[in-house]
Amino acid sequence: MIVAERKPFEEIKEKIKDYKKLLVLGCGTCVSVCQAGGEKEVELLATELRMANKLDGREVEIGELTIQRQCDREYIEPVIEKMREYNAVLSMACGAGVQFVAEILDDMSIIPAVNTRFIGVTADEGLWLEKCRACGNCLLADYGGICPMTMCAKSLVNGPCGGYKDGKCETSPERDCAWVMIYERLSKQGKLEKMRETSALKDYSAQSHPARQENEAYTKPELSAA
Repeated sequence: MIVAERKPFEEIKEKIKDYKKLLVLGCGTCVSVCQAGGEKEVELLATELRMANKLDGREVEIGELTIQRQCDREYIEPVIEKMREYNAVLSMACGAGVQFVAEILDDMSIIPAVNTRFIGVTADEGLWLEKCRACGNCLLADYGGICPMTMCAKSLVNGPCGGYKDGKCETSPERDCAWVMIYERLSKQGKLEKMRETSALKDYSAQSHPARQENEAYTKPELSAA
């Protein structure tokens, strides 16, 4: 999932100071799971803004709304008229969601309330860890299901480097060396011979931006009919 965190409150206040009618728009998927932008977070932020505006002597109408996904037109279009009742939208979605809402309502100000951090997993209650860099050329089959692009601080596809010590990365004594992790995983799987192979240099051409992907079953009428 996409992991995000809420921006500092003072930064949010500064970005919205010119608007008298503001809609705080939440997203019910990724940022909801990581407790950055779901319905509860919308309610909390809206309450904080109301209190801050009252203390500052400002009259601002603040609405609240959470939709399932801000990265999907299906969920945005039914609430377009609701959003147009306001001067601006304070989006608590990831960067993709903010941009998509801004594209659909391109005559309105869509302001991000969170910082998008990484693609990760829920490792424990209140703990999320990065696992994928969306590089477009997945190598997990070669490394025992551990991504060296993400887990190695240097993104080495042939490792380890000379800086690791006692199984830890030279960048931090708290960070496990990805290549020690890969070695241990391949050992468990009986595939240590893979460590003797020299991997080809990473092909970064798959990371051309902005990326695009199409499902031909939807884009080609003859395939859809079949």
